Amino acid sequence: MTTFDPTQPSTTENGAPRESDAHSLSVGADGPLMLHDVALVQKLARFDRERVPERSPHAKGSGAFGEFEVTGDVSQYTKAKFLQPGSKVRTLTRFSTVAGELGSPDTWRDVRGFSTRFYTEDGNFDMVGNNTPVFFIRDPMKFPDFIHSQKRLPDSGLRSQNMQWDFWTLSPESAHQVAYLMGDRGLPRTWRNMNGYSSHTYMWINEAGERFWVKYHFMTNQGVENMTNEEAGKMAGEDADFHRRDLFDSIAEGNFPIWTLKVQIMPYGDAKDYRFNPFDLTKTWSHKDYPLHEVGRLTLNENPTNHYAQIEQAAFSPSNMVPGTGVSPDKMLLARVFSYPDAQRNRIGTNYNQLPVNAPISQTNSYDKEGAMEFQHSGDAPVYAPNSYGRAYQDEEGPVENNWESDGELVRSAYSLHSDDDDFGQAHSLVRGVYSDAERQRLVETVTGGLLDGVEEPVLSNAFQYWKNIDAEVGQAIEDAYHANA
Repeated sequence: MTTFDPTQPSTTENGAPRESDAHSLSVGADGPLMLHDVALVQKLARFDRERVPERSPHAKGSGAFGEFEVTGDVSQYTKAKFLQPGSKVRTLTRFSTVAGELGSPDTWRDVRGFSTRFYTEDGNFDMVGNNTPVFFIRDPMKFPDFIHSQKRLPDSGLRSQNMQWDFWTLSPESAHQVAYLMGDRGLPRTWRNMNGYSSHTYMWINEAGERFWVKYHFMTNQGVENMTNEEAGKMAGEDADFHRRDLFDSIAEGNFPIWTLKVQIMPYGDAKDYRFNPFDLTKTWSHKDYPLHEVGRLTLNENPTNHYAQIEQAAFSPSNMVPGTGVSPDKMLLARVFSYPDAQRNRIGTNYNQLPVNAPISQTNSYDKEGAMEFQHSGDAPVYAPNSYGRAYQDEEGPVENNWESDGELVRSAYSLHSDDDDFGQAHSLVRGVYSDAERQRLVETVTGGLLDGVEEPVLSNAFQYWKNIDAEVGQAIEDAYHANA
């Protein structure tokens, strides 16, 4: 057995040198990712199998069933049947924290997952998002490393502020999300009092075949409310399941939470020259440039009758799409459509889609066969396509409707920059232009408290500079507060 050498350049599991730990292989800077990028596929597939049976990220959570009713008219943008005027479909929504394990407190400062399944006549459509409109990274090659930095140290098994700040400060694209997380909305009072966002850019296709880029926003009708650090810390000790209990009790009492779904819609051709790269998960679109359009109302009105069967075994994935919808060149999204179902196959089995909570209400005719726990099957019908014995199969050729154009050499690269692209600009706009003086002061206190909790050099100096890059005044205030309390 060889001795581990942390100074050795990183390798794949078969010992070959890695070309990159930060950049996936794509067709041009903005193009699709490549299945033959062995390093990425291996890294994601290995990551998906790290824990059984709880989810690796988003382990702690709960949810409820409900209904989605269309109240607006977006038929000129999408032909998806469940989004047409007058439509009403059954739904399942799951909320979660990201970093904590199953037994962790609900009220830790963390991003919250916000995932909704629409059981439609054309199959299940899943919108797998968060309570933030952006994310920490833009390339999936970094995702396992990011989650590792939020988990626990290999020696003590403890969570580490030093570890997470080390990753964040060496990944400047995280600035927008970190500024959001360290603000007031990093501690929602309840799941009912937070918004949900697709974060990713998706595609819509209308009956004429026209394509549009969209971002989903679930806006809480209960109003956005947040906790202070002191309230959250106190609640973590008094009731670690506070958010789970609040949702269940509210629905049981008939106090059904409601969100209004709105979307930003970008004409297909605008993406090429928009001032920010519209597929960069660390960026938002200006609401002045692309205002919100109302789509419908999501109401949660039915608690699960068995938490494990209906919530823990719920297997959401952005790969669950229906006609009239599609993905975009967002690199994180393109990796998630592979990684999520792969994680579910590992977590709850090859035939996880046959579980009642995951099964579509539409009729299926799949040539998938066998595997552990198969109980829905095609009898003695042919198990191959094409066949001569009457079992239907598809043989479509040519361009697909939910497509986009791309060209270029295979490269490992960040996105190509648009005119206003940078890592700190939108974070600065959030901290300086959106937060009030009181909110900025609370942000300074939150960050300072985290840095005082074991963050050491050189990570400490990196953190001071990271915040000065976001906002010089806030960064200096954090440094001054740290030295005053160290």
